[in-house]
Amino acid sequence: MDFHVDTTHDDIRAAVRALCSDFGDDYWAEHDQTQEFPWEFYNAVVKGGWLGLTVPTEYGGGGLGVTEAAIVEQEISASGAGMNGCSSVHIGIFGFESIIRYGSEDLKQRFLPRLVAGDLHVSFAVTEPDAGTDTTNISTFAKKVDGGWSISGKKVWITKAQEAERLIILCRTAPRDAGPKRTAGMTLFFAPMDRERVTVRKIPKLGRNAVDTNELFIDELFVPDSDVIGDVGDGFRTILAGLNAERVISANAAIGIGRAALRRASRYATDRVVFGRPIGRNQAISHPLARALVQLDAADVMCQKAAWLIDNDKPSGKEANEAKFLAAEAGFFAADAALSAHGGYGYSKEYHIERYFREARLMRIAPISQEMVLNYIAEHVMGLPRSY
Repeated sequence: MDFHVDTTHDDIRAAVRALCSDFGDDYWAEHDQTQEFPWEFYNAVVKGGWLGLTVPTEYGGGGLGVTEAAIVEQEISASGAGMNGCSSVHIGIFGFESIIRYGSEDLKQRFLPRLVAGDLHVSFAVTEPDAGTDTTNISTFAKKVDGGWSISGKKVWITKAQEAERLIILCRTAPRDAGPKRTAGMTLFFAPMDRERVTVRKIPKLGRNAVDTNELFIDELFVPDSDVIGDVGDGFRTILAGLNAERVISANAAIGIGRAALRRASRYATDRVVFGRPIGRNQAISHPLARALVQLDAADVMCQKAAWLIDNDKPSGKEANEAKFLAAEAGFFAADAALSAHGGYGYSKEYHIERYFREARLMRIAPISQEMVLNYIAEHVMGLPRSY
């Protein structure tokens, strides 16, 4: 790794900050309250050319890496947009890695330019009600039919399904016990969102309400052979192509939330006068905020290392998981410290801290829980016996 100043990265930060300056905290609070998708922000991101950042240039994309995508994600989040902002554009900025690496040339030609243009909305559909993080236990099944596949089953926690035209969906194409490995017999599809075959039910939730989260009920959804991503039966390996990168980019979103919370808390602790002095003079206020910054900066360095490893095609599982763990903890600690610094006002919507707090908490369970990260580290890094 090289920590010299990268002018390209500085330019990215400056450009994204300028874009986000038109969408302040009040914009995001209103959309969180009304549960309306932030179309104005989404269109500004499209106009700025940020969608398809990691898509190869031959398909109209930016041809950049996880490092650059992570910078964009952190800056969006740190502007006060938090997960409402990041989730509205996340798949577009980075989410097509499986298609980029394993998709057919026909699939890339048909869809990657549309992704960059901003008129293709996609949902990522893996999680199921009875499987959770046990991906090998999914039951949504794709049955071979003439010219393609017929998919039936259920998915849950599916982001942007209200807007999506397509699903990147993982299905069983063979029973779990049919092969020597639990990961065998799954296939990844780029399926059309046929609303006559897919029932979408919105899930009311604690936060990130400007972007919908849904349950899907799928009944004989037809997907042509041309829309299979990678090889039939090898979907688990295909989907792994983007998981480490997703953890790094999500970690940067968590760091951004923490930085937004600290920015507000520091200003409040300087301006708020109690007993004749700014409350920031009290170490009970200043020390948690200072500790939060230390933890955010440490997590940021791990994120940079993990992104560098991914972009240089080096093993990154350990670092990507560590980055996600550290960033989620640091982001939540910062939001919690900021809420405490505001006292009762931190609990009110006026100061926006409560929104940061709700969204920072999400990052400790998504895209993977802290406990599953520890399971990975214990088993795959430390060599301890599998615990689940």
